[in-house]
Amino acid sequence: MQLDNTELAPVVNRLKRAQGQLAAVTRMLEEGRDCKDIVTQLAAVSKALDKAGFAIIAAGLEQCLTSEDGSMDKKDLEKLFLSLA
Repeated sequence: MQLDNTELAPVVNRLKRAQGQLAAVTRMLEEGRDCKDIVTQLAAVSKALDKAGFAIIAAGLEQCLTSEDGSMDKKDLEKLFLSLA
């Protein structure tokens, strides 16, 4: 299944932001920053990754429902969705 690039642009942007946030977490650990600040930033990274994953699954689900090529069935999509839970 090939996803539409225009739908994925916001997802790519979100992942790039998450990548920057993760780099910040690494720096914070190396600098010995406060645990609360590190966990807060790490939670933001995790949330950004979850949202990106769900956006990809939603785009894939929408495409599969409107496509007739049958490249993915309901069980495949369910498995992908549950892998993020």
